[in-house]
Amino acid sequence: MNRRLTGIAATAVVLALSATACSSSKSSASGSSAAAGGAGKSAAKATTAADLGGMDALVAAAKKEGTLNVIALPKTWANYGAIMDAFTAKYGIKITDANPDGSSQDELNAIKQLAGKSSAPDVVDVGQAAATSGAAAGQFAPYQVATWSQIADAQKDSQGLWYNDYGGYIAIGYDADKVKNPPTTLKSLDDPQYKSQVALNGDPTKANAALSGVLAASLASGGSLDNAQPGIDYFAKLKSDGVFVPVAATQATIQSGTTPITIDWDYLQASAASDLKAKGVTWKVVVPSDGLFGGFYSQAISATAPHPAAARLWEEFLYSADGQNLWLKGMARPAELPALQKDGTADATALAALPAVTGTPQFATQDQMTAASKLVVAGWAKATG
Repeated sequence: MNRRLTGIAATAVVLALSATACSSSKSSASGSSAAAGGAGKSAAKATTAADLGGMDALVAAAKKEGTLNVIALPKTWANYGAIMDAFTAKYGIKITDANPDGSSQDELNAIKQLAGKSSAPDVVDVGQAAATSGAAAGQFAPYQVATWSQIADAQKDSQGLWYNDYGGYIAIGYDADKVKNPPTTLKSLDDPQYKSQVALNGDPTKANAALSGVLAASLASGGSLDNAQPGIDYFAKLKSDGVFVPVAATQATIQSGTTPITIDWDYLQASAASDLKAKGVTWKVVVPSDGLFGGFYSQAISATAPHPAAARLWEEFLYSADGQNLWLKGMARPAELPALQKDGTADATALAALPAVTGTPQFATQDQMTAASKLVVAGWAKATG
């Protein structure tokens, strides 16, 4: 449940399922580290499938490379275990997942530090602040998947340097066997009955999910997306009252009883519920109406990917109906969900299983996320130390 650096911006268009988009179509892709297809471009330079002659050429080039390097993808995060297994089963390409519990900053650092090595990341999945900073630093290669038109304009870089993949809402998860009076709002957590029970998914100075929890708390405490200070003050008070536990929540800490209440993305909470049930923990999830905050993560291809064809084939797979539905089955709301719903290809069972959301969600702009991150970095330790 724990990963990601500060910085996820999002757009209500997709999460509120109100975007207008075309139907998902079969992916066409690009490929090969050498020239492929009839277009004469290398996979490392290909920006669309047309550059390389289409999907067949890409698949052949990617299979020749035989390997895809991903980074910071826990198998329990947004159904990535099943996604990676499905990609390998379909194309026979081995996936190496480095540092599964790493942060977005770890991903950007790896691109820089491992450039030129066969172990360098081919692709990344990062919070949007990291996506925009990586793009500005020239770390990403532009590429537009076949379903590019189905990703809302606000959900992607116009040149294809990054594109949002999936998102959700900040939610409260709790162990129903230990928490007898379940919280329904963030403000309700400031109560002696929850002493030593409430935790975030990581350190908000480093972890995107935790920073998003602070922003949700700010909304619930009279603040705004332009002012995260009320959110910092909220956790400072919870810490002072003995309610907040400064431990990064994981399934292990939940099982041990260390963090029976967590503030995290709804899709991670919902996904964890299935795993925890098998371990004897009844995990419930509620999206608080007083701090309804949503956000997305983003995909990008490394500009120095050692397996550029496999990297592009991976993106085509993720943004196909199959890939999008695999995220949906992981309780995450994929970027192309409006298109899937419009053409009837969204998995109905997975869609119905999403946590209920009541109220009008708020989504931060990139500037708001950057400002919130700076504020939290500067004041978190002093407020909650």
